[in-house]
Amino acid sequence: MTDSELPRFYGRRSGKKLRPNALARLDELLPLLTVVLPEAGQKIDPAGLFDVPVSEVWLEIGFGGGEHLAAQSLLHPDVGLIGGEVFRNGIASLMAHLTEQSRKTVRVFPEDVRRLFPYLPDKCLSRVFLLFPDPWPKYRHAERRFVSPDNLDALARLLRVGGELRVASDVPVYAKWAHHHLELHPAFDRVQVTQDRADLPEDWPVTRYESKLLAGHPPTFFRYVRTLT
Repeated sequence: MTDSELPRFYGRRSGKKLRPNALARLDELLPLLTVVLPEAGQKIDPAGLFDVPVSEVWLEIGFGGGEHLAAQSLLHPDVGLIGGEVFRNGIASLMAHLTEQSRKTVRVFPEDVRRLFPYLPDKCLSRVFLLFPDPWPKYRHAERRFVSPDNLDALARLLRVGGELRVASDVPVYAKWAHHHLELHPAFDRVQVTQDRADLPEDWPVTRYESKLLAGHPPTFFRYVRTLT
């Protein structure tokens, strides 16, 4: 898929004006952590993006305020983490959460993450997170939802066999939609679908959004793995 063929991005790119310290932190750190796209036709070496050797590379799609991404960097210091986020205020929030050690293993793609996909090699990711994405709850906007056959096809190419996809939503219409498409896709096998956080792996930290339960419904958590197909 070329850039010109990618769907249009509909989300917000900025919010309220950043405070001077947040803006200064963003201006200082983001250039050091940004994933830069190579020339057309070339591929990125994901493991080579980081300051230290990493055993695996994980991707978080739309990391929001960055709490989850930063927490994973501390829980798994041997893993390289790429976070894709367009919302400038969310990127600034991530910068505040990163420790000096985390900055060695976290990289940011500050654009629509679908632009990054064509530049990543097959089976380069071991885990992908999609936590509380924009639900686009109205039926006429359903095609904007990230969980879709095309995007699942892209993730199936990028995940190694046995790699894990974690999805969460507190919007019932989106949870139902995600479950439907994940169950239908031949490249993914269900590991777990639950609304009980106590059933989740220990390395699934609570995000700020989840703690607020902004949609007023208990979240549904999904774990799927890349199959042999």
